[in-house]
Amino acid sequence: MLLAFSIAPMTSDQPDGSVSQAVAAAVQAVRESGLPHETTSMFTTLEGEWDEVMSVVKRCVDVVAERSPRISLVMKADIRPGYTGQIAAKVERVNEILENG
Repeated sequence: MLLAFSIAPMTSDQPDGSVSQAVAAAVQAVRESGLPHETTSMFTTLEGEWDEVMSVVKRCVDVVAERSPRISLVMKADIRPGYTGQIAAKVERVNEILENG
């Protein structure tokens, strides 16, 4: 399973409205999980079994909740049993098509 998610507090105590500290805490929880992952400017993608991935998302919600009483969470999943290594493989397949016409 691939799960892309975005999490952020709905409130900020920073003068500029930044939520970077809370997001960094969530990214740290992802890194500590040991699951394959990729973080971009808008989403983090995790790869693993359903329960593993959802456990990490729950941990991220918990660490952001320590900083804000209200949280925004967006998730999108690609559920394809029997496939692993798809964080990179999906992109490689598209790049191969683009390179070979």
